[in-house]
Amino acid sequence: MAPAHRIEIFHGNEVEPWLDAVARLRIAVFRDWPYLYEGAPDYEKEYLATYAKSPGSVFVLAIDGDEVVGASTGLPLADETDAFKSPFIGQDIAIGEVFYFGESVLLPGYRGGGIGHAFFDAREARARELGLGITRSVQSIAAMTTPAGRPVTAATRRSGSSAATRAAPA
Repeated sequence: MAPAHRIEIFHGNEVEPWLDAVARLRIAVFRDWPYLYEGAPDYEKEYLATYAKSPGSVFVLAIDGDEVVGASTGLPLADETDAFKSPFIGQDIAIGEVFYFGESVLLPGYRGGGIGHAFFDAREARARELGLGITRSVQSIAAMTTPAGRPVTAATRRSGSSAATRAAPA
């Protein structure tokens, strides 16, 4: 049975009271295999501020009690930073028509209970509310498997495996 939680949806600066908790969650989730990202609270807050400044953004939070256990973000691509938009410019993509799906992060004990579906549903609904006809999902998804078909984890990683080498640079 999955732990108890609730899903709350925020737009733009409505999420301000939760930003520190979301930053901590991102660091905690990305610290684990396969990301191995140390993270920095100031960087995470700056990254999330782009979303909080956009009135068209969405923050979908999974909350257990007073703890943020999962978070998913999205915003109109036009509201992203210039550095982020630059790869899309000149690619025949109308930036003003794209709703960008940011990362989804969820603590391990809450996975497998449908929260990820709720994240996608809420982001797709926000894109429709804004009249954006194109939804792009550019997410890092670690979907590697071992030769036996089992997921690659820190415990199953074999030295020299091409998949493991890509996931965890030396």
